[in-house]
Amino acid sequence: MISQVQIAVRSLVEYVYLAGSIDSGFRSASSLTEGTKAHQKVQKQYSEQDQKEVYVKAEIVHGDLLFVIDGRCDGILEQDGMTTIDEIKSTMLDMEQITADRYPVHWAQAKCYAYMYAEANGLGEIKVQLTYYQIETEETKRFVEQYSRVELASFVTDVIMRYAPYAAMLVQHKQLRDKSAQEIPFPFDNYRAGQRMMAGAVYRTIEEGMKLFAKAPTGIGKTISTLFPSIKAMGQGLVKQLFYLTARTITRTSAEEALVLMQSKGLHLHAVTLTAKDKICFQEEVRCQKDACEFADGYYDRINEAVLDILSNETLMTRPTIEQYARKHRVCPFEFSLDIAYAADTVICDYNYVFDPRISLKRMYAEKKGQTVLLVDEAHNLVDRAREMFSASINKSDYLAMQREFKTSNSALSKAAKVVNDYFIAMRKEMNDSYHVTKEIPEQLVLLIEEFVLHAEKELVISGGVNALLLEVYFAAQSFLRISKLYDERYVTYAENSRNEVQLKLLCLDPSYLLQQMGKGYRSHIYFSATLSPMSFYRDMLGACADDYTVSIPTPFAKEQLDVSVVPLSTRYQDRELTKAPLARMLHELVHKRKGNYLFFFPSYAYMNLVYESFTEEGTSVSTIIQQVNMTEEEREQFLAAFSSDNQETFVGFAVMGGIFSEGIDLVGDRLTGVVVVGVGLPQLGVERNIMKQYYDRTGKNGYDYAYVFPGMNKVLQAGGRLIRSEQDTGLLVLVDDRYLHASYQRLLPEEWSGYTVME
Repeated sequence: MISQVQIAVRSLVEYVYLAGSIDSGFRSASSLTEGTKAHQKVQKQYSEQDQKEVYVKAEIVHGDLLFVIDGRCDGILEQDGMTTIDEIKSTMLDMEQITADRYPVHWAQAKCYAYMYAEANGLGEIKVQLTYYQIETEETKRFVEQYSRVELASFVTDVIMRYAPYAAMLVQHKQLRDKSAQEIPFPFDNYRAGQRMMAGAVYRTIEEGMKLFAKAPTGIGKTISTLFPSIKAMGQGLVKQLFYLTARTITRTSAEEALVLMQSKGLHLHAVTLTAKDKICFQEEVRCQKDACEFADGYYDRINEAVLDILSNETLMTRPTIEQYARKHRVCPFEFSLDIAYAADTVICDYNYVFDPRISLKRMYAEKKGQTVLLVDEAHNLVDRAREMFSASINKSDYLAMQREFKTSNSALSKAAKVVNDYFIAMRKEMNDSYHVTKEIPEQLVLLIEEFVLHAEKELVISGGVNALLLEVYFAAQSFLRISKLYDERYVTYAENSRNEVQLKLLCLDPSYLLQQMGKGYRSHIYFSATLSPMSFYRDMLGACADDYTVSIPTPFAKEQLDVSVVPLSTRYQDRELTKAPLARMLHELVHKRKGNYLFFFPSYAYMNLVYESFTEEGTSVSTIIQQVNMTEEEREQFLAAFSSDNQETFVGFAVMGGIFSEGIDLVGDRLTGVVVVGVGLPQLGVERNIMKQYYDRTGKNGYDYAYVFPGMNKVLQAGGRLIRSEQDTGLLVLVDDRYLHASYQRLLPEEWSGYTVME
C-alpha cells in the first residue's frame, strides 16, 4: 500500500541540507521581515514575459511512499530560448561574504523548483539562478548554473532518499496514532457529572471548525474533557495537531498526566512540552553561539539524527526526556524541543508560542494550521497576557548607555542612539506630570528607532552578536517596531517620567482584535476555564464572533459540600490599617473552631504581610507558611507539600490572589479544610487601569467593571475554587469584604456560593 507524504520544497531541503551552528553569525530580524520587499524590488526588474511567484508541484514514488512536493518559485525568466529559475534571498551580509558555495540549501531549493518546472513543461535543459539582495545597500549578486532534466531528477531523487527514513517513521507513527485514537476508551470507568456534556461540545466544535467558550467548574476534570474528544477527532482525520496552551507550569503538568493516563489505555501519540529557553538551557549563561556553547556548535549537523532518534523511541516528551536526548546528541535542548514540536501531534506550551507576534512558531504552514486545534486552558488569564504580548516599551537609559558604549568604536551607532536619547530628553521637558497619554503613535520616534536598528544590526553582524547589552536593546527596539505596525484605535502611547528614567509604552488596551488575527487559520479554538464569568466579558475580550459557541457546565458538587460565609469588614486600601486587628482576630477564631489546613488569600503582598504580622502577634500554636515573591519551583513544591492530610495541628498558609497558589493547584480531601478570601481582588488603582477604564467607557461599556471589577472577581473565584476538588471534598469558604453584600458583586458569585451566611 502506497502512503502519501506531502511536504513543501523548503522543508524538504532544509531537513537534508541545513548545516552548521545555531547563530554562527548574527541573524537579522529585520532581514526576515524585509524579505518580501527585497523580492518585490528584484521582481520589478523582470521583463514582461517573465513570471513571478509561480506554484510548482511534483509527485515522486520512493518505495512504498508517494512524495507530493510543492512550492512557489520567485521567478521564471525567459531569455534567448532558455528558461531560468530565479531564487531570491535577502541578506544583511556584505556582498563580499556571499560566495556561490556558501549556502548549499539555497541551491537545493532552486534545483528542486527547476526540476518540477522542467518536468511539467518537458524541458531538457534549464538554468538555475540565485539572486542575493543586500537590504542596506540594495546591491544584488547572482550565481547561475545550467542543468539537464536528468541531472535534476537525480538530484531530487537523492534528496528524497535522504529524507525517506524520517518520512517512513512519521507515516508508520500516524497509522498507529490514528488507530489508537479511534479505539481508545474514555480513560475513567465513568464520566463525572458534566464531563460528557463538555467533551461532546468540544468534539462538535472541532467537527464544525468553530470556537467554543466553555465555563466548567473547578474539579470537573476540564483537561481530560478537552484532550480526549480532540484526540478522538484526530483519529477521525479532522485534526493533525493539537496545541494545549497554558499560562502556568502547573497546568502543563495536568495535561502531561492526562496524556500518560490515555497512553496507559493504548494511545500512541507524539506529545512534546516546550520549556522556556532560560529554564532548559544547559549553560550557566544563555548565549546561543558556537564559541560559547557546545550544544549550539554544529547543531544543524546533528539535529536530524536526534529528532529521528527521539521520535522513534519516545511518545510523551517532557522536559527530562528532551534533556536526556539533547545531551546524548549534543544539541541545544530548547531548539531541539521546537524542532520536535513541528512534527509532534500534541504540543503543550505557553500561550505566547501561538499568540505573541514576537515569539510565535513561524514555521506553522497554512495547510497544517487549518487542521490544528488550540486548547486554551485557564483562558481567563489570556486577557492580561495578550495585553502584554501586544504592548511594547523602550527606555531612555538604554539609549544613553548605547551612546556611551559605542562612542569610539562605532560613531554611527552611537549617534543613532544619541538622537533617540535626545528625543526622550525633549519629551521629558514637555511633560507637566509624571506621565503623559496620547492616542497618537509617536511617528518621529518610530523613525529614529528604525535608524538605530539599522546601525545596531550592522554592528551585530560584524561582531557576531557578542555584545549582550546591545542585543538586549536591539531586540527591545525590534519589538517596539513590530508592535508599532499593529497600532490602531485600540492603543494609546503612554509615557512615564520617574526620577532616573523615562519610559514610553505602546499600550494595547483591547487585545480582542489582535487575538483574532493571531488565531486566524486554525481549525478550532477551545477556550475553557472555571471562571469565564461573566461570559459576555470574556467572549468580548477574547475575540469571539457572534456565531461562536458557548457552554456553561453546571457544578457536579452538592451545595452541602461547601459552607460559605461573608464577613462584612472593609478591606479598602484606606481602611486596612484600621481593620487589620479585627480581621486577624476573626481568622484566629475561625481556625480554632475547626482544626485543619487553611489558605488565606489577599489582594497584595503588602496587605498579606500586614495581616500576617497581626495574626502572629496574637500568640498562637497554629503553624503558618507565607508566600514569598519570586519563589523557585522547589520552594513552591515545599509550600504545597506543607498542606498534608497527616497534619496533627491546624496549619495556615498565607498567599496572594492571582498568584501561583490561587490557580491550578489540587489540595484534595483533608489537605485543605478552609479558604478565606480577603477583599474583592480589584487590581491596584493606577494610571494604566484608569486608561483602560476610560477606553471602555468611550466604547459604550462599563469601564470600571471591565478594568477593575471583572478581573478582580475572577481572582476571587479562582482562589475560592481551590477548596472543592472532588465529590468527597467538603470545606469552609469565607469571603471578607462588605462589598460581597452589594448586588453588583453578588451577581458575579457562582450559584453554589449564593447560600452564604453573614458573620457579624
